[in-house]
Amino acid sequence: MADQTFLPPAEQLTLAYIGLGSNLGDSLQLLRRAWEVLGRQPGIRLHRLSSPYRTRPVAMATRNWFVNCVGSVQTTLSPEELLAVLHLVERRFGRKRDPAGGYRDRELDLDLLLYGDCVRWEGQPVLPHPEMHRRLFVLLPMVEIAPAVRHPVLHRSMSDLLRAAAQGSDEHTARRISWPDTAP
Repeated sequence: MADQTFLPPAEQLTLAYIGLGSNLGDSLQLLRRAWEVLGRQPGIRLHRLSSPYRTRPVAMATRNWFVNCVGSVQTTLSPEELLAVLHLVERRFGRKRDPAGGYRDRELDLDLLLYGDCVRWEGQPVLPHPEMHRRLFVLLPMVEIAPAVRHPVLHRSMSDLLRAAAQGSDEHTARRISWPDTAP
């Protein structure tokens, strides 16, 4: 039987990229389950998911390394609606956002990285994600699934941005790993 979720033809959908991360619990399983839950949300069609990467925490003091990946979705949702769904999925997995801000250990972090070619400097979400071009934990999985996608502000491909960000970085800050075998 066909999927009952109605989405318009692909030409009427926006391609968005989402960063997924976790550094608490069974991060590989959490990310995989969160991706599946995201795909069951109205107005979202899963497109591609990168390999996971074990990455050193950035801008936070913790011994817990992250597992990060990037996924692309096709959506009929606005950027605001998509961000609200991402926050809803985070809460379902136990995420509590600190109103004071700052980085903390977390079971799940979902960031809207790109929403088509949308550029927004005010309101939420800011697009493209303002730090994505500096973060290896975003660029490595992004290049795996979309190397030629161009940053809508910097007008450079993800591959070019990765080369620039990797210059002088510690090669041990991120390492590609594998998804657990899901076969019975």
